[in-house]
Amino acid sequence: MKLHKEGFKIIPVAFLVLAAIDIVIYLLLKNFLIFYFLMAVSLVLALLVVYFFRVPNRKANVNENYILAPADGKIVVIEPVFEKEYFKDERIQISIFMSPLNVHQNLAPVGGEIVYVNHIPGHFHCAFVAKSSEENERCSTVFRMKNNTEILSRQIAGAVARRIVTYKKQGNIIEQGQEYGFIRFGSRVDVFVPKNVKINLKLNQKSIGGKTILASFS
Repeated sequence: MKLHKEGFKIIPVAFLVLAAIDIVIYLLLKNFLIFYFLMAVSLVLALLVVYFFRVPNRKANVNENYILAPADGKIVVIEPVFEKEYFKDERIQISIFMSPLNVHQNLAPVGGEIVYVNHIPGHFHCAFVAKSSEENERCSTVFRMKNNTEILSRQIAGAVARRIVTYKKQGNIIEQGQEYGFIRFGSRVDVFVPKNVKINLKLNQKSIGGKTILASFS
C-alpha cells in the first residue's frame, strides 16, 4: 500500500485547513465537552483524506482475451447503447460507480495504443444517475489492441469529484492494468465494449480495478 502522487498535492493543504480549524475550536471551545467531539471528528477527517489517496499493491489480471475493470466500485449499468462521441455505433456500456471510499486510481482495461483522448467540460450531477454519462465533465480514452479492437473508457466527474486527471496522451502505448488516470474523490467510469463480447459480471457486483474481468473475447 502506498499513497498516490495526487495525494501529495492535496493532503498537506487538507491538513493545514484542519489544523487552522482545530486552533479556532481550541480557542473557543476548549472548556466544553463538544471540544473533544470536534477534535475526534477532525482526526477522522484527516485519516479519511489519507485513505482516499491509497494505492493498493496489486498485480493486474493480464490476459489479451479479457477486458478488465478500470476502477474499483459498483457495477451500476450493463446495457446496449449507441455510443455517439467516438464509435458512433452500438456498443455495450458497463458503468462503475466509485464512492469516496473506493480506490480512485484508473487502470487500462486492455493493452495497446491510445488513439483518442478527449476532455469535455460539463456539469457535476451525481455520478450514479444516467445523465451524468453525457452531461457531466468527462474524459474519454480509447485503447486500440494489437488486433485493432478498440475499447473506450470514459472518466466522469460527479457531485463531489471535481477533478479528472488523465496521464496518457494520444499515441502512447500502455500495458493492460497500467495506470492511465485518477479521479478525485470518487465518481464513475463508463466502459464501452463490442457487442460480441461475453459479459462476465452482473449489476450491483463489486469491481476491483485491474482484477475484475468485465468481459472476455472468448
